[in-house]
Amino acid sequence: MPRPRFHLPAVLGLSFAMAATTFAGAQTASSKISPDLAAEPPNANVQVIVQYYNPPSTVETGLLGLLGGVLKLVLGPIDAIVTDILPSQLNSIAADSNVKYISLDRVVGARQAVTITGAEYTTEPINAPAVWQQGYEGTNIGVAVIDSGITPVPDLNTNSQTLSLGLSQLLSSLTEVAPGRTGRIVYSQNFVQGQNDALDHYGHGTHVAGLIAGNGALSSGKQYFRTFSGSAPNANIINLRALDENGEGTDSSVIAAIDEAISLQNTYNIRVINLSLGRAIYESYTLDPLCQAVEKAWKSGIVVVVAAGNDGRNQNLNPEGYGTIDAPGNDPYVITVGAMNTMETPAINDDIIASYSSKGPSFIDHFVKPDIVAPGNLVTSLEFAQDPLATDNPSFYTWYSFYQTNGAETPSQYYFPLSGTSMATGVTSGAVADLLQAAPRLTPDEVKALLMVNGDRSYFPATSSVTANGTVYNANYDVFTVGAGYLDIAKTISAALVNGGSVPAGTAMSPIASYNAVTGNTTAVTDPSALWTATGPWSASSVYGGRAFISGDTSAALWGTTPLWGGSDPDGYTALWGKTALWGKSTPEAETALWGKSGTSGEAVPLEY
Repeated sequence: MPRPRFHLPAVLGLSFAMAATTFAGAQTASSKISPDLAAEPPNANVQVIVQYYNPPSTVETGLLGLLGGVLKLVLGPIDAIVTDILPSQLNSIAADSNVKYISLDRVVGARQAVTITGAEYTTEPINAPAVWQQGYEGTNIGVAVIDSGITPVPDLNTNSQTLSLGLSQLLSSLTEVAPGRTGRIVYSQNFVQGQNDALDHYGHGTHVAGLIAGNGALSSGKQYFRTFSGSAPNANIINLRALDENGEGTDSSVIAAIDEAISLQNTYNIRVINLSLGRAIYESYTLDPLCQAVEKAWKSGIVVVVAAGNDGRNQNLNPEGYGTIDAPGNDPYVITVGAMNTMETPAINDDIIASYSSKGPSFIDHFVKPDIVAPGNLVTSLEFAQDPLATDNPSFYTWYSFYQTNGAETPSQYYFPLSGTSMATGVTSGAVADLLQAAPRLTPDEVKALLMVNGDRSYFPATSSVTANGTVYNANYDVFTVGAGYLDIAKTISAALVNGGSVPAGTAMSPIASYNAVTGNTTAVTDPSALWTATGPWSASSVYGGRAFISGDTSAALWGTTPLWGGSDPDGYTALWGKTALWGKSTPEAETALWGKSGTSGEAVPLEY
């Protein structure tokens, strides 16, 4: 199967340090143009996103026409427009003092990996059944799924009357641009250019929706010994299709969908946005239009949950795949999720990190990511008739015998497994919906803080290894691999119900990892507005665990006097923090090493581990 790829041009010899710092102080016109645009042919139109400090005036949008540009879209949340224009005209646009940054309208892709079948668990490891028993199933919480669309299936419907509807009737209700309610899919809209329906023509969005809000209708009853439910089996889904039949979209299609989620926030009680997608990082999050859009949603009161990426096997920078987080998972506000392998058991004491799960720190800004990890390997979710992912990949299957009493050893027509941080993101979004039903007054920062401080860090091994095709993939269970720990929604809800969670005031921005070449220590530097500067259970060392920080220091050293990359792993240490590091003058070279000279990145991994 052709897997999602990011067709990004090679970065020429321009300093990313410049791109990351131009937001402060005076800017030249050229410093406002993203480096990857330099590789575009000067005599062929390119689609770009122009961000402004203040909403563009009619004079400024009119300038685009005078320069031969075509206005394609207005991106309200970030005061930006999308235009087709010759690269040779970009300097003229950038000369406007109101212009903040111009970037290519880049390709984003779904973050699932190709898998074969297996008996993995999804909701049990995060203790979701315990909160369902308390009545917390995401009821009346809206989760916006920005993905490849959703095809309605019984597990996303609400009652027996809805289940009795014929498939053709269900499908026909999603052929309009913005149809009415279909079960718990309460709204749908398409944002893919040149297409007009919100159905899933790829298979990814429906699978993710099932992990969020599937109610297990087709695996419930006396004849079934296992039910495939999402984390929030009674939540509502807002289906915003931004990816095409290849699992690809653009920055602008995703940003437009985010804009719609914000505008529909009160109508459908949208409290969560799920982004099981990503692309390479090209500039600081302060300039990246995709990051700016997710921040707008976050500050509007919507929790944004994002996939970390599936590039953890990328050994171009170091043997352990550090520095491979995708955008917009590099944004310090959002909840960035890595994937765990549940090892075919419901308990977590044998679980290991999935070898493909991307690791921090984030490129350019060096944020400590991911924020949390959740089940994402070989998790079973929804399949529909003529599902492209299932049809094109017959090795993707879940046996009837896996969940049906006396079931046949034949593939199910209703469920199949996928792996990836996309899947872990869906699991987490559903858990957030449960939390918000239990404690609806929580802000996005409070939600993130509660999830992180209540993450399970008690059992992780020191290291784990996976061998595939003769290559060994090693993982160290540090803050750049597992973040604050394993999602535990039962513990999180219990904490949230005690005195309203008692979360300190402040943001829950992820800290920055700062390397000191003199001492050899890496410290976590928290933003002054962040609640992690508090003491006790909300201190950085408490959130990330004693193994990761020196107690009592809010700028605590990661691993302290026993560095993560010590004598037993000199290659990993040197590669990440040394001459070819994410730091210093070699940053452009490091970017090339990580994403490749062709500028292509984000390819889904071929196997599950």
